[in-house]
Amino acid sequence: MKHYRTKKDTSERLTIVDINLKSKDDMQTIQIDVNDLKQEIIGFGGAFTEASAYNLSRISKEHREKAIQLYFDPVEGLGYTIGRVSIHGCDFSLGSYLYIDDYDDTLESFDISRDQPIIDAIKDAERYANQKIKILGSPWTPPFWMKDNQSPIRGGKLLKKYYQTWSDYFVKFIQAYEQKGVDISWVSIQNEPAAVQRWDSCIYTGEEERDFVKVLGPTLEKAGYQDKGILIWDHNRDIMVERAKAVLEDPDAYQYVWGTAFHWYDNEQFDNVLKVHQMYPNKHLMFTEGCQEGGPHFGEYEVGERYGRNILNDLRNYNEGYIDWNLFLDDTGGPNHVNNLCSAPVMIKIFHEEIIKMPSYYYIGHFSKFIKPKAVQISSSGTNQLMYVSFKNEDGSYVVVIQNQNDRDINTKIEGFNKNIELTIKARSISTIIV
Repeated sequence: MKHYRTKKDTSERLTIVDINLKSKDDMQTIQIDVNDLKQEIIGFGGAFTEASAYNLSRISKEHREKAIQLYFDPVEGLGYTIGRVSIHGCDFSLGSYLYIDDYDDTLESFDISRDQPIIDAIKDAERYANQKIKILGSPWTPPFWMKDNQSPIRGGKLLKKYYQTWSDYFVKFIQAYEQKGVDISWVSIQNEPAAVQRWDSCIYTGEEERDFVKVLGPTLEKAGYQDKGILIWDHNRDIMVERAKAVLEDPDAYQYVWGTAFHWYDNEQFDNVLKVHQMYPNKHLMFTEGCQEGGPHFGEYEVGERYGRNILNDLRNYNEGYIDWNLFLDDTGGPNHVNNLCSAPVMIKIFHEEIIKMPSYYYIGHFSKFIKPKAVQISSSGTNQLMYVSFKNEDGSYVVVIQNQNDRDINTKIEGFNKNIELTIKARSISTIIV
């Protein structure tokens, strides 16, 4: 049995510590049912944005290797096995761009050569992971002339006459990446289809997304890509129930949809994740983007707690995969071509060639290092003083992650294994117990 802990105001960061019980006063109980099996886990990962790839190019080869190892090495790093790329430009590109020449409706000029640094980063990640990285491709906008506002930014809508051409573009994207040896496992219809942004964006109603699925699905099948999962929504939890319903209540669209993707911005309505699972238990759920907005946030422990709280509660509510946003940002929180600066779990101070692991890095690691692909969530219940989730790995090991956001230690008993576990969960900490 092992106990890993990260705690505020200490040097403990994924540190192996003893399993100690301070006292039996006010003992809280967590009950594990190893026979009550829930969802199977796909994996954990982050986004290979152009900004991330560019930041890797700005440092020495030695530091680049170390940075990639921090995420993808299963022993020395976080054990990431999945990732996300934007289908051409996004706000964390160095500028808006397409894979085709302007107004080329034939798609004959299709060329992903600008993405080569991203592909190189994926290949480097695969060396450390010692396996293929499964990739989600998400578009921020169709080409500007295919939209009613004739612009890549500030929303706009895809014109219906371009549904087929835009679907063919998805096929070209998958083909081009796979020719480079990168596995595209999923595509989403549109990143954040309810957000009008000052950067690359496009708006779909639920009904428009439904109608586009009914073109994209058959197009992928015709190209031999029926194994590629189509994800809908790819936006916040707040209205994910009605957006899933708008698409999945249609039998024709339902057959082509792999699952619902969601983000964390603006809300923590975890019940909506559970509701979508309950309504469509045969469809999948995947968290596809989250970060701390508004700059780099160096040293802010609460950012780590936000990560832990969100990952844990989504997993409890049947989420199967977790994809963080940018893998690597510089010390400004970028680059971002519209100054939409953010934080990342690994920040790089470019001119000092300094790699900084943020509190969020360790909080993610409490899950990703120990909950392996094909692990299955097992039931856990009991105290409401702590947040917790439990899993069984394929090798038979059990993982219990417990987060304490209180400013007091909590004495805890874990029941349900061969032997009860008693320990004190420290204030403002996260613990992973391996049984």
